[in-house]
Amino acid sequence: MKASLKIIIAGGGTGGHIFPAIAIANALRRIDGNIKILFVGAKGKMEMEKVPQAGYAIKGIDITSFNRSSLIKNIGLPWKLLKSFFQVRTIVSDFGPDAVVGVGGYSSFPVLRFAQARRIPTFIHESNSFAGKSNIWLAKKATMIFVASDGMEIFFPASRIVYTGNPVRTDIVRNRPPRDEAVKFFGLDLTRKTVFSTGGSLGAKGINEAIARHLGEFEKNNLQLVWQTGKPFAEKARQAAEGRKNIWTNDFLTQMQYGYAAADVVISRSGAMSIAELCLVGKPVVFVPFPFAAEDHQTANAKSLVNKGAALMVNDAEANEKLVSTTVSLSKDIELQAHLSAEIRKLGVADADEVIAKKILETIG
Repeated sequence: MKASLKIIIAGGGTGGHIFPAIAIANALRRIDGNIKILFVGAKGKMEMEKVPQAGYAIKGIDITSFNRSSLIKNIGLPWKLLKSFFQVRTIVSDFGPDAVVGVGGYSSFPVLRFAQARRIPTFIHESNSFAGKSNIWLAKKATMIFVASDGMEIFFPASRIVYTGNPVRTDIVRNRPPRDEAVKFFGLDLTRKTVFSTGGSLGAKGINEAIARHLGEFEKNNLQLVWQTGKPFAEKARQAAEGRKNIWTNDFLTQMQYGYAAADVVISRSGAMSIAELCLVGKPVVFVPFPFAAEDHQTANAKSLVNKGAALMVNDAEANEKLVSTTVSLSKDIELQAHLSAEIRKLGVADADEVIAKKILETIG
């Protein structure tokens, strides 16, 4: 392995792309302390904040995604895409990477496309069970494609697929507290069952509205709730929870390991990152897929687990009527909880970050 390898990691937009990217970077550093890593993300997106917090440098490019809901908002997209390629050319030329890793999100496309044109080795990590269009296109010239689901040969060249699972945050794997400590962390009652609701890094309108509408059902059924709302719903949740001792709510939970450790039942979106974490913590979960995710991949992710008897699912459109009642029912069904926990735990992969890092370094070193 030559001295001071340089690697660019490109992508972001949501925690489901950013946190696995940081996990891969950390694993690369653990293996090779001299490695130089540069992130590339979209200006104005959460990677521009989260990546520096994790101790890595990041360059931002001017790029946005295709807006499916309003075609007129896409007028400037070709110009931004062209501009981003010029920005990427400067970044790649200045940094001189030995490899480029794409973790998903629209900012990864111009970076990997330019690297492939320069014959720089490129690696893709596809976290979902339904591959995104840009990854399918980029995979044709990718050196290796890391996947988290079976059957990805329908999207990618089979000879270049490596099954690794999804990298998760280190704290989820190594620093989970005991349940009692976690429940006390939220100021809740050790004798009550706890539901943990998380909508991911950006929150979840369908989940939050359903919970707010039926908030009294938790007290009525002797349940308590850890409710991570995301910023858009935070104030409404705070007002709804005021005076209720069985509810803890905040817009974001940095120490996710406490939420999982306190939970008897989890309500969650079905992004790839959330699923990877839930498989490792082995908690019974009710998934509410985000219906507007690209290619509806969250529904595909959730159905994959439901079909294996590893989770329950409520469609976002039915959440107002069914989510809380489904959750309450699950909280009372000890046998179903045990079954779901056992089946989802079988799907957990704890060392995906290490496997990916080793494969990259073996290939370019």
